[in-house]
Amino acid sequence: MERCENSAPHIEVLLDNIRSAFNVGSIFRTADGAAINHIHLCGITPTPDHPKVSKTALGAECLVAWTQHWDGVEAARELKEKGYALVALESAEDSRSLFEISSLPGTPLTVLVLGNEVTGVDPGILELCNQKIHIPMQGSKRSLNVAIAFGIAAYHLRYGLSRPQKS
Repeated sequence: MERCENSAPHIEVLLDNIRSAFNVGSIFRTADGAAINHIHLCGITPTPDHPKVSKTALGAECLVAWTQHWDGVEAARELKEKGYALVALESAEDSRSLFEISSLPGTPLTVLVLGNEVTGVDPGILELCNQKIHIPMQGSKRSLNVAIAFGIAAYHLRYGLSRPQKS
């Protein structure tokens, strides 16, 4: 198996109140493959201590660093204060297609934010985001499963973009 060189920016993930432990486990496994540096588990998001997370992650929960935060808005605020650009994967009036962006905001530190399977990203977190992106949908459904959407976005951000935009 070929291992890709990791020359892309530092990317972390913030999971805001994800309900399904299976989705979280799948996100951990995909995060390992996409060389995601850290996962922030916020609110009700299950941690790797949950047997369904570890069952789905197949050991990736031991390979990707993670932190639990009770308050997602506060976690997002702290990351922004540390210099991270927050990029929400969220269908919104002002979001851009994932495939129309050519680079990330002008910092090498990026946090991809994903929200609850039903209610999306907390509005307080959205207000802190530098950018909102969405995956274009052609069918009648308006969104994908959060773990599937994460996989598409993570690999595109990791391997499909050029250098960061200047602010």
